[in-house]
Amino acid sequence: MTMEQDRWSRVKGRLRSSVGEDVYTSWFARMDLEGVQDESVRLSVPTRFLKSWIQAHYAERVLSCWQAEMPEVHRIDLTVRSAVRPAAHPKEAPAPVEARRAPTPELRSTATAPVSANHDALGGSPLDPRLTFASFVVGRSNTLAHAAARQVAEGRRGDPVMFNPLYIHAGVGLGKTHLLQAVTWAGNSGNERKVLYLTAEKFMYGFVAALKTQTALAFKEALRGIDVLVIDDLQFLQGKSTQAEFCHTLNALIDAGRQVVIAADRPPSDLESLDDRVRSRLAGGLVVEMGSLGEELRHGILKSRVAAARAHHATFEVPEEVLQYLARTITHNGRDLEGAINRLLAHSKLNNRPVTLEMAEHEVRDLVRPQEPKRIKIEDIQRVVARQYNVSRSDLLSSRRTANVVRPRQVAMYLAKTLTLRSLPEIGRRFGGRDHTTVLHAVRKIEALVSKDTALLEEVESLKRQLQE
Repeated sequence: MTMEQDRWSRVKGRLRSSVGEDVYTSWFARMDLEGVQDESVRLSVPTRFLKSWIQAHYAERVLSCWQAEMPEVHRIDLTVRSAVRPAAHPKEAPAPVEARRAPTPELRSTATAPVSANHDALGGSPLDPRLTFASFVVGRSNTLAHAAARQVAEGRRGDPVMFNPLYIHAGVGLGKTHLLQAVTWAGNSGNERKVLYLTAEKFMYGFVAALKTQTALAFKEALRGIDVLVIDDLQFLQGKSTQAEFCHTLNALIDAGRQVVIAADRPPSDLESLDDRVRSRLAGGLVVEMGSLGEELRHGILKSRVAAARAHHATFEVPEEVLQYLARTITHNGRDLEGAINRLLAHSKLNNRPVTLEMAEHEVRDLVRPQEPKRIKIEDIQRVVARQYNVSRSDLLSSRRTANVVRPRQVAMYLAKTLTLRSLPEIGRRFGGRDHTTVLHAVRKIEALVSKDTALLEEVESLKRQLQE
């Protein structure tokens, strides 16, 4: 063994004693010595992930361990080794980490600041530059969600967290992703806080990749070093191990006073695939629903999109009567509204014709959908049924078997099955943790009764009308 390798072996021993076996195995087991020259030590690691995080969090530790062996060392050059990487590749040039010539040397990376190191290592999901607070149109259905998101975005490191997590849910195209990306853009506009935006799919991919490359501990440490973690489309989170890691990360961040912001297409209680502990923790923060877009808000979104289009096409004009027609007839979601403006812009520019009401009616005819029925919640059914039969909601969820409670409970279960898309197991869980066979029995019982009991049929139809109004 050469003298350099002998020293490197002792330095690795010091590192192992300093950081512990688990951390050493995750971070330093695959670090190699490339050479020692004058006051500089050249080290290499196999991935950018390891390089970024070691530079940001362990560089001082590595330097001090070398200085214990060689006091004259004042510089660590850390590179990513690759058989196919050109020696002078600009993205992977050695990132020098130098110490000041002082009694207590202080190490700083001149190439990679801690904030970008976090983001390089974790690889956040792509952000759309258009999705900022400036382009978000506020209306009655999203006022609370917008205010909560602004409050999170304007927070500073060290401020007490007002509500954690912030959980926003809404249907497709109602602005969830816009708000979450706006929080990320605003939070990263300065270097004070580390804000990371991940889709649930990206979170799963990152965790699985970390398991495969044996860097799971590093992945966990990187995640838990974030100040604001933003997770989009949580309903797509799958897999027991991934969900368990998400739960641990969620708990670790919240317990440390870090902010978590989450969006999904349904409330926490309806995320049937998630563990009960995760649902409980999500429900313990601020849960905000973004409702459907009212006509006034749709009109505002259309005007905003026209203004954005005019920034690149100054002569593009949409008459007010066309805007009113689109706002009145395109009711499904915000993406359809944006699609309508894009169609009018394309038709106007390609055919060199002004936008007219007749053109609009022709171009967006497939976007005009029949009015969707109101989305009914199980809580609404329980409340309306309890009021109709003069019992309490807790009676419906209890184990009481008296006749004045059993029949309303069965009616409520029947309505939950016929008016919502919830599964039998989920309905049973929402009715005091009952088995799905109990729900099936209730549904069949009421179906049989309404076929021959006119009074009960009228009661059930009345309840349906109340819920759908």
